[in-house]
Amino acid sequence: MSNQNGVSEDLDVLIVGAGFSGLYQLQICRKLGYNYKVFDDAADIGGTWYWNRYPGARVDSPTPIYSFSAEELWKDWNWTERYPGWKEIRAYFQHVEDKLGLKKDITFNTRVVSAEWDDGEHRWTVKTNNGLVVHPRFLILATGALTVPYTPAFKGVEKFRGVCHHTGRWPEEGVDVKGKRVAVVGTGATGVQVIQEIGPEVGHLTVFQRTPNFCLPMGQAKLDVKTQTKQKPLYPTYFRFRIQTVAGFLYNPYPKDYTSSTPEERILRQEEYWARGGFQSIGAFNDTRINQESNDALYAFWRSKVRARIRDPKMQEKLAPMVPPHPIGGRRASLEQTYYEVFNQDNVDLIDLNENPIAEFTSKGIVTGDGKEHEFDVIVLATGWDGVTGAMTKIDIRGIDGQTVAEKWKDGVYTNLGMTVSGFPNMFFTYGPQAPTAFSNGPSCVEPQGDWIAGVIKHMMKNGFTKIEATPEAEQNWRGMVMGIYDKLLMKNARGWWNGANIPGKAVEVLSFPGGIPTYFNKCTEVVENGYEGFVLSGKGSGRV
Repeated sequence: MSNQNGVSEDLDVLIVGAGFSGLYQLQICRKLGYNYKVFDDAADIGGTWYWNRYPGARVDSPTPIYSFSAEELWKDWNWTERYPGWKEIRAYFQHVEDKLGLKKDITFNTRVVSAEWDDGEHRWTVKTNNGLVVHPRFLILATGALTVPYTPAFKGVEKFRGVCHHTGRWPEEGVDVKGKRVAVVGTGATGVQVIQEIGPEVGHLTVFQRTPNFCLPMGQAKLDVKTQTKQKPLYPTYFRFRIQTVAGFLYNPYPKDYTSSTPEERILRQEEYWARGGFQSIGAFNDTRINQESNDALYAFWRSKVRARIRDPKMQEKLAPMVPPHPIGGRRASLEQTYYEVFNQDNVDLIDLNENPIAEFTSKGIVTGDGKEHEFDVIVLATGWDGVTGAMTKIDIRGIDGQTVAEKWKDGVYTNLGMTVSGFPNMFFTYGPQAPTAFSNGPSCVEPQGDWIAGVIKHMMKNGFTKIEATPEAEQNWRGMVMGIYDKLLMKNARGWWNGANIPGKAVEVLSFPGGIPTYFNKCTEVVENGYEGFVLSGKGSGRV
């Protein structure tokens, strides 16, 4: 590669990231014959599934929906579980590699540190941590929504002499917790998965909880080859239908309001959907996101289900309080299998950080606000992520006027279609801010986005355009629509990574498009049909075309 000799390289497309989105984009570039490269900070493909290897790590979207839609990738692949664990997801990515041979086009262990737009050449200058320099016409950031681990500024965390890891950077060789004194800080999705996985084998477990997680039944099931083989004629229909549903799964909420249903309908419908498991288990009525009475009733139903599994009344109140701290569905729910049963164990404690916060870390463990020192052998930091925007803002990306993306978004996110930013021409991103992202199944979002981006680039190359930029008016309108939808939803009364409230100093606002996948992609299609309305296209050296 010419870069090894210090020579920079012109490209049609640079893709940053080798997860679902980056690999899908790579396949498109290959088919269209572009001059392209893919950079990834990891040592292998998989994106978030390269890093997610903590105990209990498992996908929360069911198969086969959580996979690529191409027939060549599913026709001779079979899953062993409805919700596969991280090892099986990794095996799936290896299957994709065996079929497509993608790795030869990916430069691993290579982190993009900066990107600067050259308005004279209509190209980006992209630099990496290991000295590579490329000049792509188009920059596609497939950097993911949950890829930047966040650890609060705990006092003295460096003093701890035991084993301490964030779930997002768990060692490949794993950590032995059998018989050990273990702390889990955080009860988000990763915390829930770790707790239910290690709970039965640790010597003592202490869970530090700030906000109870309104966990839903996973509805896990073993899968066999015979059954999947019979279903595969329907797979093309599944994959077409998933982008016709609100969240990219194979279902929509039941099309009737809770408030207009009879008492008998309410009970039977809730029980029916709960028995299905997954995120669908709270989709029995279509007004729970907007109607407080409906939301309160759903929470009461959820609370009764959870409390029935917890023996200690005090623990019941900590994990499923009588008064909810936020609307149910207002934060990302986690799917669980045995989470609540762990808290029935005599060797498990729960510390409410609202009543007794972490004061500092010591060489032996953690001191809480009451002055007590809790000694541990292992501390698991399940403290979350700088979600949706973090992977982009941590790169020094400078647009036309030298402003960085981080600076532009300091007080709030502005995009057009959740894929472009005014002032940053020829830059696209997938599964990022103001797209369905956090409110959707990943592949259901990134495949249509990848197709849309590829359509733009193909149109430009065919017609001699070398620059496309979203207009400020278009991104103002897009932001207005996103915020307008959000303002009607009860989730605006919750705080978490969905709205950036977990990161100090981050603007608190909805970070994903809350209007559903069909509405989102209809809007994207309309823009193309209207001649790329909201964008300015031009050719290098010839002014506007």
